[in-house]
Amino acid sequence: MKKVLLIDDEARMLELLTLYLTPYGYECRKALGAKEGLEYIRQERFDIVLLDIMMPDKDGWQTAREIRESSDVPIIMVTAREQKTDVVKGLKLGADDYITKPFDEAELIARMEALLRRVEPASRVEVEGLLWDEERFELSYEGQPIKLTPKEFSLIGLVMKHPGRVYSREHLIDLVWGMHSETEGRTVDSHVRNIREKIRESGFPIDDHFHTVWGIGYKWVKQ
Repeated sequence: MKKVLLIDDEARMLELLTLYLTPYGYECRKALGAKEGLEYIRQERFDIVLLDIMMPDKDGWQTAREIRESSDVPIIMVTAREQKTDVVKGLKLGADDYITKPFDEAELIARMEALLRRVEPASRVEVEGLLWDEERFELSYEGQPIKLTPKEFSLIGLVMKHPGRVYSREHLIDLVWGMHSETEGRTVDSHVRNIREKIRESGFPIDDHFHTVWGIGYKWVKQ
């Protein structure tokens, strides 16, 4: 489960972001203002920060600068401002991306996932002899390859790299097929069924790890 720090001076925005992110498996820490956010940064480890620019105690630019003094955590600036100079200033101070209010929920999630993929070095994941190797584009169990389609390979790799995170069918479509795909949820179910059957045939106990979260989607569980 990825841990995200939300820094904003509006409690309503913090609640809204939490409402957006929680179903996608994010653990949200809410900081009401820059001072509280910086305190959390000193005390805890986060995978990503969503940082508002316009705050009364200390603006997002100064906050980003101070975060960068002690941490390389990915930062997305969240603001109502749309001027190009604001974007450039934020990026120069160490922010990794920028999104303006009001934003689309799907776009925010996609930007976060894209940023997290860029900073995650793992290209190989192994679980009890089941090896997902991105560089070789191969899934194998105890050295024996398991033949998957490209979409099946991407889907199983995504969940294996993020154990415990629940992915809705819509989220998997965005990440594996693309945000503008017309793929439906039943296509995801079909791919999951095929993945399970192929891995089960190899002898790996896939049903112990690749779980259905009824009414929501799927997740990978470490034993």
